Amino acid sequence: MANQPIHLNTEVTALLDTLNPPFRNEIEQLRHLILSADSGLTENVKWNGPNYCFDNEDRITMRVQAPKQVQLIFHRGAKVKEQPKDKLIKDEAGLLAWKENDRAIASFKNMAEIENRKEDLMTNVRDWIRAAASNNPG
Repeated sequence: MANQPIHLNTEVTALLDTLNPPFRNEIEQLRHLILSADSGLTENVKWNGPNYCFDNEDRITMRVQAPKQVQLIFHRGAKVKEQPKDKLIKDEAGLLAWKENDRAIASFKNMAEIENRKEDLMTNVRDWIRAAASNNPG
């Protein structure tokens, strides 16, 4: 997995060039980490930020205009779905702040936080896309 090619979406790059967000280096690092977590992930633009899909289903959206941090919103798509009984993944590292059992946020204030938590992040990304796919009733 570590040596797979990363395909950054040119539309996302163009959007970020236009927005000129304050955490651009952190955003670029997160883009690479997310896409390297699973070769089935694709990147596009949604809600004015980078968005990551698995099997054409939105799973993770980056909030790039937060004033003090970059946030990753883990979700099961735009449509409201029945809540799972338990949190969608274990998140043993405690990286996520849970909003619902199927919606959580990871926040990063600087590059050091990203580097220190990158393995936890990649594990959560992989676990999330699998759990969301298996727990995604029509």
